[in-house]
Amino acid sequence: MPELFAGLTPWVAVSLVLAIAFVLAFECINGFHDTANAVATVIYTKAMPPHLAVVSSGIFNFLGVLLGGVGVAYAIVHLLPVELLIDVETGRGLVMVFSMLLAAIIWNFGTWYLGIPASSSHTLIGAILGVGMANALLNGIPLSEGVNWGKALEIALSLVLSPIGGFVGAGLLLILLKYWAPLSKMHVTPEKRREVAEKKRPPFWNRVVLIASSMGVSFVHGSNDGQKGIGLIMLVLIGIVPAKFVLDMQATPYEIKRSYDAALALNDFYVRNGHTLGDYLALAPADRRDQLPKLYRCDPTTTMATITAVRTDMAGVTDYKDVTPETRIRIRRYLLCLDDTARKVLALPGLPSREKSDLQKLRKDLVATTEYAPFWVILAIALALGIGTMIGWKRVVTTVGEKIGKQGMTYAQGMCAQVTTVAAIGLANLYSLPVSTTHVLSSGVAGTMVANKSGLHHSTVRNIMTAWVLTLPMSMLLSAGLFWGASQFLK
Repeated sequence: MPELFAGLTPWVAVSLVLAIAFVLAFECINGFHDTANAVATVIYTKAMPPHLAVVSSGIFNFLGVLLGGVGVAYAIVHLLPVELLIDVETGRGLVMVFSMLLAAIIWNFGTWYLGIPASSSHTLIGAILGVGMANALLNGIPLSEGVNWGKALEIALSLVLSPIGGFVGAGLLLILLKYWAPLSKMHVTPEKRREVAEKKRPPFWNRVVLIASSMGVSFVHGSNDGQKGIGLIMLVLIGIVPAKFVLDMQATPYEIKRSYDAALALNDFYVRNGHTLGDYLALAPADRRDQLPKLYRCDPTTTMATITAVRTDMAGVTDYKDVTPETRIRIRRYLLCLDDTARKVLALPGLPSREKSDLQKLRKDLVATTEYAPFWVILAIALALGIGTMIGWKRVVTTVGEKIGKQGMTYAQGMCAQVTTVAAIGLANLYSLPVSTTHVLSSGVAGTMVANKSGLHHSTVRNIMTAWVLTLPMSMLLSAGLFWGASQFLK
């Protein structure tokens, strides 16, 4: 990590430290904002004492970040064309990073203060979209090119469908439990159990499931939301010091060779499927090939020229430290453009399923040295999320446990909501999709309330729904406004 600051001017070094501090602050707020949902049921049902539940949740969040990989992280990174951050000057890159982070922190902290379980995922994604669109407008770039709208739509669908799945899944699971064991003690509230049986704790097996599923929610939250923090830091590093982070400087010769060979194999793939893809991948005019490194957006018609450029820049390279910073930036852009075109080709009709499978494998090899995160980044985010979990949890716990339904939450409801949340977020992790723990769990609790015929507190549900609806546009407006204002100041 010390080499991070080597060769940087004092201004850039200080800005880098502040940007990373902002990311860690966002992740810390995420910890006590979103992770409160993970401990809400075990605290409310008295399955665990609050201090033990919060500390345990912090540990499992920490482990989730460490073991979760970087798939979701780069789903966040690829919301913006990475070339955009590489091509702007350092001052504009800093403004983009700080506008995005400050907007996310303001909205996240405000909703936490009001005790509203809003979504950190929506907040972060809205902030990224806001700066991308504002940058496009200020620089005369079409809005269609200021943001990766394909990736944005994919993420939007996951954010919309996951709470619906949580609501329906938790409700159906509760109905099954009531059908299987209608007279079980798990269908009483903690207050009723204290009143009738004079016991403070849930029945033993209900307590085991509550604790296990709560820690499961914490783990998958860490592996999903923690990766968003990793993606943020990688955006910061690529935007402020691109020469050191556009490629994995610790990549082995084998990993570098994988990316190089994948680019060459793409040439054979496209030639082999020329009868299907010939029009889509038409060669660019010669005068445009000369401008290849300067292209703002990846163009499928320059694919073959890009492969030729990769052959030139990566031939014989076994260590990225041996090539110039300018060459690293070009290599990254080439590899990203080849991957972007391959993704679009997969969506075209006419390719046999076996060819699509081969192309997917080539895509994984192409990004072997571009989609990564240094261990210190993963560790820093894990610590920030874990520490944040251990503070500030009471406000949201009260909302989730007592204010969503007109009656208190039963042990069975808590179990159903948590088990459904673990399943939904775990599935999203498999497909590298960012989802909202807040939305899934809160929707799960609401689903169990409806299934239990407990009724919903309409004022609380209205407040939560209002926050959910406003989070994305408000964070977009906040980040866009901050970016516009700071850009005018820079002029």
